[in-house]
Amino acid sequence: MAELSIFSARLKNARIMMGLSMDELCASMGNKVSKMAISKYEKGLMAPSSDIVIALSKALHQPIDYFFRPFAVQVESVRFRKKSSLPQKKENGIREAIADLMERYINIEEICGDGTVQSSLPRINASSPKEVKEAAAKIRKEWNLGLDGIVNVIDLLERNGVKVIEIDAPDSFDGMSSLVNEKFHVVILNKTFSVERKRFTALHELGHLVLQFPQNIDNKQEESFCHLFASEMLVPESELKRILGKNRKDISYQELKPIQLSYGISCDAIMYKAKDCGIISEQRFRTFCIQKNRAKGFKALIEQTLFHQETSTRFVSLVYKALSKELITISKAASLLHQDIEQVRRDLALV
Repeated sequence: MAELSIFSARLKNARIMMGLSMDELCASMGNKVSKMAISKYEKGLMAPSSDIVIALSKALHQPIDYFFRPFAVQVESVRFRKKSSLPQKKENGIREAIADLMERYINIEEICGDGTVQSSLPRINASSPKEVKEAAAKIRKEWNLGLDGIVNVIDLLERNGVKVIEIDAPDSFDGMSSLVNEKFHVVILNKTFSVERKRFTALHELGHLVLQFPQNIDNKQEESFCHLFASEMLVPESELKRILGKNRKDISYQELKPIQLSYGISCDAIMYKAKDCGIISEQRFRTFCIQKNRAKGFKALIEQTLFHQETSTRFVSLVYKALSKELITISKAASLLHQDIEQVRRDLALV
């Protein structure tokens, strides 16, 4: 009975994750089952035959063991910080996808004995821009970053106990952060964005996890503070003033380019920060924005990505570590990675 209960919940979750209605799921299975049957499966009123389970697995792009795996993460613990601009159906699908990824992440950490049992991120009061900058400086000091550019933001977060998950999502979804199961700090990024945008978003979300805001702060101010935190983490104000000078009338692209290359921050974000800390005037920044929006060639130049690509690798590395140490089978690794066995076998490449 417990197994049927798990199956029914897993089936519904997988369908929501794919964004399918019951009718659409039936159609994707070649109408092997009716909508009524799907409804009964999801309500735990009827158990499917083994061939139907296989058909459901293929249609929903989930390994068979997914449907019978006990829950380690409650989807309710994956909370959007504010009202999302995404359609409800898409938001629900993303939430289910995150819960699924988190379950697999936690599972492989337990197998490898390499988990973050308790969150170690500090909570720092931030009620003014000055306190936000001080918070970024404190994190930089605690993480031994000095004043140099951060080589790899995603790796930095993962080394400091923050799980980073990249997902395919619409352009309207930048990222989010959550304390899953009241225990695991997680940052979710849109994998389709440029590396500079992902780095900024990752540190913006770190701001939401680290900064302790006053109770009466509104969403706009909170977002502004997290933008400032991300900017200060990427390139401290003192460093930007050292590079560009404390007061400038104009700045050339050839000056922005090496900063982008060294600190992994977009030209747009550099110019905004230069305005924010008084290096250029508000009017000069507005002129820059107008020029960029009017001239396609200039816009393309300013928005091109130059920094080396970054991606989350810890989860995959843990799976292959467990596999190479014979803690799991190739079949288990394939299930965790959502890949076929032959692909896992080819990628293992023991040296």
